[in-house]
Amino acid sequence: MRIAPTRIPFVLLVTSLTIASSAQSLVLPAQASARARSIVRRMTLDEKIEQAHGISDDTHFRFVPALPRLGIPSLRVTNGPAGAGPTGAGPQPRATALPAPIALAASWDPELSKQYGAVAAREALSLGSNLLESPDINIARIPQGGRVFEGYGEDPFLVGRIAVANIEGIQSTGMMANVKHYAANNQESDRHTINEIVPERALHEIYLPAFEASIKQGHVASLMCAYPRVNGAYNCENAPLLRDILRQDWHFDGFVTSDFGAVHSTIPSITAGLDLELPTGKFLGASLKQAIETKQLPESALDDMLVRRFTKMIEMGWFNPQHKTSPIAVAADGAISRNIAEQSMVLLKNEGHLLPLNSKQIHTLTLAGPFAVSAMTGGGGSSNVIPLYTIQPADGIHSKLDSHARFHLFDGYDLAATVKMAKSTDVAIVMVGDNEVEGSDHTIELPEAQTQLIEAVAAVNPHTIVVIKSGSAVLMPWLSKVAAVLEAWYPGEEDGDAVANILFGKTNPSGKLPLTFPQSVDQTLAANPDQFPGNGKSVEYSEGLQVGYRAYQQKAVQPLFPFGFGLSYTTFAFSDLSIAPRDDSSTNVEVRFRITNTGSVPGKEVAQLYLTFPDIAEGNEPPHQLKGFQKISLAPGESKSITLKLDERALSYWSVSSHSWAHANGEFGVSIGNSSANTPLQTSFRLR
Repeated sequence: MRIAPTRIPFVLLVTSLTIASSAQSLVLPAQASARARSIVRRMTLDEKIEQAHGISDDTHFRFVPALPRLGIPSLRVTNGPAGAGPTGAGPQPRATALPAPIALAASWDPELSKQYGAVAAREALSLGSNLLESPDINIARIPQGGRVFEGYGEDPFLVGRIAVANIEGIQSTGMMANVKHYAANNQESDRHTINEIVPERALHEIYLPAFEASIKQGHVASLMCAYPRVNGAYNCENAPLLRDILRQDWHFDGFVTSDFGAVHSTIPSITAGLDLELPTGKFLGASLKQAIETKQLPESALDDMLVRRFTKMIEMGWFNPQHKTSPIAVAADGAISRNIAEQSMVLLKNEGHLLPLNSKQIHTLTLAGPFAVSAMTGGGGSSNVIPLYTIQPADGIHSKLDSHARFHLFDGYDLAATVKMAKSTDVAIVMVGDNEVEGSDHTIELPEAQTQLIEAVAAVNPHTIVVIKSGSAVLMPWLSKVAAVLEAWYPGEEDGDAVANILFGKTNPSGKLPLTFPQSVDQTLAANPDQFPGNGKSVEYSEGLQVGYRAYQQKAVQPLFPFGFGLSYTTFAFSDLSIAPRDDSSTNVEVRFRITNTGSVPGKEVAQLYLTFPDIAEGNEPPHQLKGFQKISLAPGESKSITLKLDERALSYWSVSSHSWAHANGEFGVSIGNSSANTPLQTSFRLR
């Protein structure tokens, strides 16, 4: 089937909303807490119970009602990992569809993450909300995970850096962020009941650090407890996670909300540290009132729950008189979405320097595939955003061609017609991908029809470019047969223009993989059903610290593409590595080096620092761990000096014997490069 390309109009209309918003408040925590306690003291028991859970009816969802008598505002929740998503009851409003969060992680750029968070928050404010359920920072333990597209990849350090910046962007607007899903929510299979058996060391070194950073560095206002059980207890009543680690060890001063329907008890949930049940009060409604009236639970426990939430809302200005906000800035936010999409795309192969395409040299072009005829704005489920507009792939490609060029568009289902045309054109672009959605895990193989399309087109056209729009890693049995591969992720509403700007060189690709692409399913944990997806009742995290690239390097296994990998239209050189101090008791180490753009066009490179630990009596760390990175922009021939710092935590491991972080003494190896598998600069230092 041949489809004629049509330009979809760029819609700039949005309904002006007269709703409340908040500017960042300067209320100090102690003052906010005192005010919150004063308010709670004046509440009746019934009023307190009503504030402990959400309500759901024909007009309300993701909603806790206001209490005007005491000046308590309503809590209005918007889902937000990929932009302003579902809000209350009724039709979901439109908003800017940002690139998938996994794409944001591929930018390796905290500044872009701040912009991303600010856009989502501003638009959620315009839609009437004051709590944004974002970011989703669960580790991509397996590429088959159904919500990998919603998170930031497989490495806790990268996830933490992107998460903290995202939270800062969200909360700079006055919106309260809600980091999720705490903890180890790493698969969709049996997610409501599965018991995840996670070793203590892996829990603290892999699955918790990004949450800790979100609290200690990002100062996130709230946290969502997840569906699964961890080491026997459901997350929303898991005292070791909520009470001991979150409150006591990390000193979290925000409030804890439940994932929707993730509460399984009344008293255990409250005593563990849950503050708010969503979406309704199955356990923190009538059951809570009965527990208090029968003296099974002191009313002071309910008071503390409300004080924690009210304190944070007061700190962030939500108990103050509100001001009206402006409508969504459609064009401006769309431009930010496009820039993030471009900075996130990862060039995986570019044989013979086929890319960037030169429009003056292209007389005929075939664009084919299911993701060529329809924009891929994002994944499915609760994070889905209904875009204000979309730029179609065909429109983006067509806009880059000279007027004399002939352009042919196929959906790829008529394979014979597609191949016949591709054989006679200068370049063939095949756009393929997946459709990941919350609630189910997925295969990492492309559909057979897409694989056949790629192989058939590549067989007749040596200038075949594959553009992948996926939310996770995909297998590529056809890789050797094509000239170029671009991982575009889910690009958001600016799909067409963002992809075209990369392919035609308006933007030099600079994205790096935030997760490893395997050569086969056998290289993933799915090769062992006990490790994924489990037996329906429990799943064993018996791989311990060997998650993602750590496992590949520990086992000396070659992936398809390594963590941190990504090509450019220019080249870079690393040099002049130095380190200070080299032999000291100091736990603050500075690593310095230079990067030079040795090519002919401007570009951006991500410098990555990997650390190798000395031998540890309790068990060695993986061979390499990401402990620092920085993205820099360089003109042709330009050099810049980079300094990356290693602090005490970077040089520590979790000791199971002492149940705490411990210093590793001895010789540390330092590796500098542009991926986990390419580190041309090597040195070491000794920690005494």
